[in-house]
Amino acid sequence: MRIHCLQHLEFETFGTIRKWIENRAHKLTITLPSEAPAFPDPDDFDLLIIMGGLMSVYEEEAHPWIKLEKEFVKKVIEADKPVLGSCFGGQLLAEVLGARVSKNRFEEIGWHRVEKVSLPAGPEVSLGANSEACVETGPLKGPEEDNDHSKNISENLPECFPEEFTAFMWHEDTFEIPAGAVKLFESEACPNQGYIYNGKVVGLQFHPEADGAWIGELVKNCGHELAGGKYVRTEAEILGQETYLREAEELTFGLLDWFEKIITN
Repeated sequence: MRIHCLQHLEFETFGTIRKWIENRAHKLTITLPSEAPAFPDPDDFDLLIIMGGLMSVYEEEAHPWIKLEKEFVKKVIEADKPVLGSCFGGQLLAEVLGARVSKNRFEEIGWHRVEKVSLPAGPEVSLGANSEACVETGPLKGPEEDNDHSKNISENLPECFPEEFTAFMWHEDTFEIPAGAVKLFESEACPNQGYIYNGKVVGLQFHPEADGAWIGELVKNCGHELAGGKYVRTEAEILGQETYLREAEELTFGLLDWFEKIITN
């Protein structure tokens, strides 16, 4: 399987995602949009993964490459490719799908409990709705709706996630749930922790890729942000949490196995 990643910080790399890719012997290619915003053709990969970053998706004036990245991601979604976005990546996906991204009420940093949202009632929920909302590049055009896009939502969810789990966070922004998408997760500090669109585009506010080395680099480079706050954990509470790290790796592997299944089936 061919996986392409958009990486926004040199020190914020792929953590457990890279481990999964290497264990499965998949091919990984990388674009650093802030340094060389030359994106591949969607036909050249099977899964797009959009990583986190220190910038906000609405800071296009300060970071002109963000607009180019949004145009590329829009093109990928229109090509009906599976996409996974975490933190900044989940926010960018939400904006491309027409939702608003803004400051969250609280900063949320460290390990926090996340809950799976109860599924909507009813026999069928469509995940293939075409959103009329748009970014500056124009309206998003999704694939034609058919019976395959009007299934029970449980058939489209990454069932590897339990009802509650502990995930790693480092964010001050939040996204609204895009039109045509279904909310997946929430936390006490941030009501919108994840969504799924069209059965194969998943945006997460938390970091599924977090492993010990990845978190250590983040604390090393951004530890000044641990200045206190209701949902800001201390360095001691963040580092060396082996139980949380093992659980996070298991959940990440399950999520990526789910993507692999929908791509190869």
